[in-house]
Amino acid sequence: MNAAERHVPVMLERVVALLAPALAHPGAVFVDATLGLGGHSEAFLREFPDIRLIGFDRDPAALRLAGERLAPYEERITLVHAVYDQLPRALADLDVPAIDGILFDLGVSSMQLDEADRGFAYSQDAPLDMRMDSTGPTTAADIVNTYSAADLARILFQYGEEKFARRIADRIVRERETEPFTNSARLSELVRNAIPQAARRTGGHPAKRTFQALRIEVNGELDVLRRALPAALQALALHGRIVVMSYHSLEDRITKQALAAGTKSDVPDDLPVIPAGHEPYLKLLTRGAERPTEEEVAANPRAASARVRAATRIREKGLVA
Repeated sequence: MNAAERHVPVMLERVVALLAPALAHPGAVFVDATLGLGGHSEAFLREFPDIRLIGFDRDPAALRLAGERLAPYEERITLVHAVYDQLPRALADLDVPAIDGILFDLGVSSMQLDEADRGFAYSQDAPLDMRMDSTGPTTAADIVNTYSAADLARILFQYGEEKFARRIADRIVRERETEPFTNSARLSELVRNAIPQAARRTGGHPAKRTFQALRIEVNGELDVLRRALPAALQALALHGRIVVMSYHSLEDRITKQALAAGTKSDVPDDLPVIPAGHEPYLKLLTRGAERPTEEEVAANPRAASARVRAATRIREKGLVA
């Protein structure tokens, strides 16, 4: 199965519409910060024949498959094996002073979910890995088998918003003394048994929140996002646009705060006049977080939790456009 068959881009038409005004001019630079299998990027390269694509991904396998998919456009693409918070260094290395559009499609990719041996899915047995970059040093098994009960409870609560974090953590620590955890099925079963039966009836699979928390910890996802968004906004050219698609409230909250900060002046509220150069530099393009249509969710269930926010840069170097 090739990349196009394995990946259905989420909210594609809306994402293209939001970024289109910034990419309509010849030579526009578009950054796909989370290339994955290249579905969004392929649509942009097809829609805008004069853009240059810079695609980032931390997963070497994704870069290889996306490269095959985007081969017809190879003269206009540059693929970078890096996490997206490394954007400033990559742009400097490529001698790109500013970008016109950037897309973040956060979370775990379709390929990573579908490949059982990556250990992302709680619904099938696999090694407890969860590394988005398979060359990374720390696996989910390392965390489950070495973190203290307090640290396990902390990440389950903070990153998984798991109400029963302490119960799960205590049980993990007790069980690993008998035998270290190596596979996802055993952990998934432990989580299910640790959660009271009444609480299992709602909210999907009982292990969903635990697996999300471990994945975020393994890959440092939220810290990376906190660094990446300001860097991306700084790299935007005047009238450049950013679109961020998140899949859980933690990512969406960070995105909301980063974009909102750019829509406010950086001077005290009681100043009667905002000095030149201190006006807001961003304008929001979405009202709150936009969600996929019911029709899209029916056709592509993985779109169900998607939330899209977007903004455009309206000021540069003290000038309001």
